[in-house]
Amino acid sequence: MRIVCLGGGPAGLYFAISMKLRDSSHEITVIERNKADDTFGWGVVLSDETLDNLAANDPVSAETIRANFAYWDDIALLVGQEKQLSSGHGFCGIGRKKLLLLLQERARELGVELKFETEVGSAEDYRKDYDLVVAADGLNSRTRTLYADTFKPDIDVRKCHFVWLGTHQTFSDAFTFIFEKTEHGWVWAHAYQFDDDTATFIVECMPETFEAFGFADMSQQESIKTCEEIFKDHLGGHSLMTNANHIRGSAWIQFPRVLCEKWSHENVVLMGDAAATAHFSIGSGSKLALESAISLADLLHSEPDLASAFAIYEDQRRLEVLRLQSAARNSLEWFENVERYLHLDPVQLNYSLLTRSQRISHENLRERDPKWLASAESWFMGEARKDAGLPVADNENTPPRAPMFAPFKLREMELKSRIVVSPMAQYKAVDGCPTDWHLTHYGERAKGGAGLVYVEMTCVSPEGRITPGCPGLYAPEHETAWRRLTDFVHENTDAKIACQIGHSGRKGSTNLGWEGMDLPLEDGNWDLVSASAIPWSSRNATPREITRAEMDQIGDQFVASAEMADRAGFDMIELHAAHGYLLSSFISPVSNVRTDDYGGSLENRMRYPLEVLRAMRAVWPEEKPMSVRISANDWVGEDGVTPDEAIEIARMFADAGADLIDVSAGQTTVDAKPVYGRMFQTPFSDRIRNEAGLTTMAVGNIFEADHANSILMAGRADLVAVGRPHLTDPYWTLHEGAKIGDRAAPDWPLPYLAGRDQLWRLADKNAETVGKV
Repeated sequence: MRIVCLGGGPAGLYFAISMKLRDSSHEITVIERNKADDTFGWGVVLSDETLDNLAANDPVSAETIRANFAYWDDIALLVGQEKQLSSGHGFCGIGRKKLLLLLQERARELGVELKFETEVGSAEDYRKDYDLVVAADGLNSRTRTLYADTFKPDIDVRKCHFVWLGTHQTFSDAFTFIFEKTEHGWVWAHAYQFDDDTATFIVECMPETFEAFGFADMSQQESIKTCEEIFKDHLGGHSLMTNANHIRGSAWIQFPRVLCEKWSHENVVLMGDAAATAHFSIGSGSKLALESAISLADLLHSEPDLASAFAIYEDQRRLEVLRLQSAARNSLEWFENVERYLHLDPVQLNYSLLTRSQRISHENLRERDPKWLASAESWFMGEARKDAGLPVADNENTPPRAPMFAPFKLREMELKSRIVVSPMAQYKAVDGCPTDWHLTHYGERAKGGAGLVYVEMTCVSPEGRITPGCPGLYAPEHETAWRRLTDFVHENTDAKIACQIGHSGRKGSTNLGWEGMDLPLEDGNWDLVSASAIPWSSRNATPREITRAEMDQIGDQFVASAEMADRAGFDMIELHAAHGYLLSSFISPVSNVRTDDYGGSLENRMRYPLEVLRAMRAVWPEEKPMSVRISANDWVGEDGVTPDEAIEIARMFADAGADLIDVSAGQTTVDAKPVYGRMFQTPFSDRIRNEAGLTTMAVGNIFEADHANSILMAGRADLVAVGRPHLTDPYWTLHEGAKIGDRAAPDWPLPYLAGRDQLWRLADKNAETVGKV
């Protein structure tokens, strides 16, 4: 084949090398407009895994690259005078210029023609003369722009400004993150060594800080001098340097996240940053380029034609790219919002930094640096015990328990663990009255190790039920039945029990869940009210717009239910103001189009829910906590409740007496387009906790101890609610604890100790087997 690579960066050079290794008869030309030793950037970071892939592809170049690497195992966080250091991360760095020179030398050895200081023309100029045109022309790819109708690029320019600099101050002990507070805001640096006497030093800040400093109007040297002054305590008298041979080297830029719908057009294919970018904070841009080069070279020699090779190349590499871009997005968003976390204790801040991309989990961090994680867990447990008014254990021989087992106190309610059983509808009540099903269902879960068990949404009236099978607190027999349940929980377990109180609004009068979720009853339907006369869906009845008199009547029902919940022995109540039910229908603009004092602005939309909460708090005992469940995102963009608005909603509820914000999302409109994934609603809890300074509970697709411990240790929530896993395993908390090596006995019911001991033995045996493998 006759091949031309447009761009002489790592992607183009390594693809040329990879093709020559597979068939030396290929005629390959690499065209680069810059000089051979020009480069933007200073150092390149690669993982041990990527090095292994390079060695399998080309042992010769891999060995020369490896010989020029600077290795480090640690990550350091410096905030003011505080330093946190964790180990076991396995990174290596090499100067970008050095990497390019090594790849150039290897390409020449294999017979690749290299043309430097040659202006790269349009891809159309090469398509007829070459069998294959590889567009490795970088972040600002002209080829991607030329065929934009085919490639359909999605370019998202991110908030932070950064400048890529170098220094002779070395950071040989660790990949170092430095945060400095200035008169104009926080400025931070990503620093890592890549040879014996040089390190990359990337300076980054928020747009407001960038503007306040006036960086955009500074010359290169003025900008560098300002950065040197900011980080003088960390530079050891060394200066910061820009790339003398490349004008872009000193420019402040904003990172563009690039993703293309297609990567090929006839005989043209995109590679490296031209096809997709990954934020520098996870160091995977070069990894993507090099591994994509290997993949395409393999496919071009295994598939019958270009079209087939390109199709598989896109399918295979897209999965890896999306995975890394997801991690990179999480990482860059952490830095974009880092000022949200800088109030955290350095231990917790460091944990948040290390786990920001979600590629490193709690147990993975234990594998990397068990000593540091043990110290962090001890810190978390100590703080939790102090906050709960409990003595702090000082026995160094006792292994610390994971964050999920830390105590928590809310008003006078003391929880033995941070795991909560989510409220989940059972549809087994009779005329609103809980039955033996509820006694056995909730009783089992209260024995399972969770600190708090919620009962399902309990309705304030017959017309406030979602289905005929939903329970209530509006009749004396309800109070008696619930008292039987709470007495069992209190007499036989250490768990606390909470009642979620709500009114279905426009989502009422529907079938039991397994008979058609949200579908109206075939007969026996009851009258529906909502904030506005808007049906839940085209299949549901249209509710009446609730009147002021009915609002007062239903408000009184909420108060009566709260009083009954206290007499029934519940430790806590929650006001359900989420998921499209009555109070939620007032909060969300997708269901509230009122023109009176209860519609329009957020203040107006919150007026009735706040009235209800205040009235309930007034009759609920002072020593008992109250929570509110909110939908923090309607998932319909600016037309509904947004995460920004959710912060204000949470603040309003907290000011009205809520002790805990139970942060859910969605289920407010059939037009919602949620973005699912593990822990997918936790970011909303994170924002409310760390921006508004409120106590929160995270919910949503949390199904492993790893998830719960990561959320808690990073300060993304104070409690973690686990739903569906508790439906299949009432003892989820104890079983997950056994898996991660927790061997504390107090949580187990005494009659079950023999089963506990066998579970522990089996878990230990399995851990030993996995370790040997």
